[in-house]
Amino acid sequence: MKPLIPLIAAAVLASAPACAEEIGSVNTEWKLTGSHKLVVEAFDDPKVEGVACYVAKPERGGIAGALGVAEELSEVSIACRQVGPIRFVEPVPRQEDAFAERRSIIFKVMHVVRMVDVKRNTLVYLTYTDRIISGSPANSVTAVTVDRATPIPLKP
Repeated sequence: MKPLIPLIAAAVLASAPACAEEIGSVNTEWKLTGSHKLVVEAFDDPKVEGVACYVAKPERGGIAGALGVAEELSEVSIACRQVGPIRFVEPVPRQEDAFAERRSIIFKVMHVVRMVDVKRNTLVYLTYTDRIISGSPANSVTAVTVDRATPIPLKP
């Protein structure tokens, strides 16, 4: 059990709530104790002003969903767009988690990874979920092209 303790601690830290704004939702299955739904949230990239990512994800209703103990499904989709002038708050690594959000009590985390395509001066965003034991291959990818007049500053 001891080898799992560092993994569990890392998952809990990585699953700190991202700063998301709910845009809207639709019900997909009615439940007396709360419906299953698809939720669309907006995340502003914390290191790139002028870029917002919209993530659509399922949320479970029912008693487990109402209590916050339901393990959410892995199917998520993403669309990132330029929503204003792009300005880099600080140099960015070639790849890092831009956001992470807990999708179960401890074991499942949804990631939005920002990657830099240097050749095309483009920010690529990949979303997927993982678990401590096994993850899911379900994923979604989107890209935001940055004007060549604004080279993407890379962290050394």
